[in-house]
Amino acid sequence: MAASRRKKQKVAAPPAKPKSTVAAVREGGKPGKPRATLWENVKGIGGAVLLFLFLRTFLIEAYRIPSPSMVPALLVGDWLFVNKLVYGPHVPFTNVNLPGYSEPRRYDIAVFKSPVQVDQPEDPTPTLVKRVVGLPGDTLYMRAGRLYVNGVEQTQGYGDQSPVGDPDEVSFLFDWQKPYALRESRFGAAPEQPTHDHWGPLVIPPRYYFMMGDNRYQSKDSRYWGIVPRENFRGRPMFVYYSWNADSDRPLPALTDIRWGRLFHRIR
Repeated sequence: MAASRRKKQKVAAPPAKPKSTVAAVREGGKPGKPRATLWENVKGIGGAVLLFLFLRTFLIEAYRIPSPSMVPALLVGDWLFVNKLVYGPHVPFTNVNLPGYSEPRRYDIAVFKSPVQVDQPEDPTPTLVKRVVGLPGDTLYMRAGRLYVNGVEQTQGYGDQSPVGDPDEVSFLFDWQKPYALRESRFGAAPEQPTHDHWGPLVIPPRYYFMMGDNRYQSKDSRYWGIVPRENFRGRPMFVYYSWNADSDRPLPALTDIRWGRLFHRIR
């Protein structure tokens, strides 16, 4: 009897080990919390990147001043926030510009894509910042370094005090002016050979603008590479959010020679 009872007793099987999350996924099980957390992180980062790209493309973009062409309004080492909505944002990789809420005005400081600069094939269409001095339909000319718009001499501002260069400079880059120059006008005739300080009169065609730097002898502007199409405008600078002395002799000048007085300086 005792032997018979022992035969009928069953040996209990050892408890099964729990499957790992990886094994469960391989066998078709639902992923655990680690994978869900990873996906949430990816979505959060992706959303932040898309928001940044949207803001940068259509609303506001940072821009650095690399040259002294706009001294004293803008200094080398200034970092600006640019309002891209004002003239209409440009859709990347296309020739499409969305509508803006303003047109370029005389004396606006504007950021724009340069017309082709044949003398610098390594970067023929850089993004530049200059001041609007000529609007569509304007007649512009310069005599003895003085700029005239529709026969009215313009206030030179810093151009009066900027270091003087060669007023009689001649360059093949000035030749773009010749098709636009007037042979007869109430302001006189355009010279056969334009020079740095003596050119025009010329008439700005519709949807084109004439741009110049405030620091006249340190500015390569419309006198050299021509008038700017309306669709090339990218925005208007708002204010300086960071600035450091690019000519400083201090170590790490971006940190040790900050122009504190220019931070949040409004650009006019």
